[in-house]
Amino acid sequence: MFQRRHLLIFAKISIIFSSLLFSAPAWADRLVTDQIGRQVHIPDAVNRVVILQHQTLNIAVQLDAMDKVVGVLDEWKKQLGANYVRLAPQLPNLPMPGGLTKVNIEELLKLKPDVVFVTNYAPADMVKQIEDAGLSVVAISLLDVPAAEAVKLNPSVKDEPAAIDSGFATGVRLIADVLGRKDQGEAMIAATKKTRKLVADRLADIPADKRVPVYMANPDLTTYGRGKYTGLMMERAGARNVASSISGFKQVTMEDVLTWNPAVIFVQERYPAVVDEIRKTPSWQTIDAVKNGRIYLMPEYAKAWGYPMPEAMALGELWMAKELYPERFKDIDMQRQADAYYKEFYRTDYRAAQ
Repeated sequence: MFQRRHLLIFAKISIIFSSLLFSAPAWADRLVTDQIGRQVHIPDAVNRVVILQHQTLNIAVQLDAMDKVVGVLDEWKKQLGANYVRLAPQLPNLPMPGGLTKVNIEELLKLKPDVVFVTNYAPADMVKQIEDAGLSVVAISLLDVPAAEAVKLNPSVKDEPAAIDSGFATGVRLIADVLGRKDQGEAMIAATKKTRKLVADRLADIPADKRVPVYMANPDLTTYGRGKYTGLMMERAGARNVASSISGFKQVTMEDVLTWNPAVIFVQERYPAVVDEIRKTPSWQTIDAVKNGRIYLMPEYAKAWGYPMPEAMALGELWMAKELYPERFKDIDMQRQADAYYKEFYRTDYRAAQ
């Protein structure tokens, strides 16, 4: 009797253990914290992702993880520039089940993604719709701010350098972790730190009142003020952002630009038509930058976006500093710098991407 009772107890324990072992799929999951403060369950092995944010898509390309991307945002060409397809030739053939602020849930479900990346300011109902369909959603901001601010397009940022540096590193590590590319993510962060030190050391003695006044021209008189990476990019390149009185990404007036009278105007590579517009429109002609021919279309790697990009930090800040202070950087060959970066992270040289 005693032996039989022990055998029954042992059998019950075995059944309970077996049920726990085979009915707990959560054991095969892991938790990550996204950049708006949400804890998200994702599979241990992520093999299929949809990316509805161009910044994350750009980083995924550099992490050599496009074999896992099964869908992208519908505005990728507008946001990354038409030339970007040379760095990711598969993009035109990928499904586009949504964008920065919208999603077609039926089309998304057809792709069976393990994870869906969205921007930090994706509408809450859009995120809920994706989650209610049983999919993991990871929001990326590349900015370290409190959760209440993290969901905004133009968040309030107290310490811009700290928020952007910390948020960039956290965001790259999160994307790299989800995509199984941790080593590549760390190499990317290291590349930005190396260039940052070079530029900072050479510009350290320039006082604020001697910095070159610069305006970042976007379509429809939109530009970047405080709280966006572009302003920090200018600051670290030795410039003074003339639009620093505004917050975030906003439209200004021609009267504002005339009052600011920048000595240099930069235009992002994805907006070449803006350069022609400035050169030909009469209202721009009294501005110092226009009179002196100092309107520069930025190279592809100098992504002066509201969000920090690895190549902008590793190459763009150096390029901008060299344009503003050529004598201090006359030994720097930007073609060589760009080729080295592109070979490591885009697996091509920069010349081939022109």
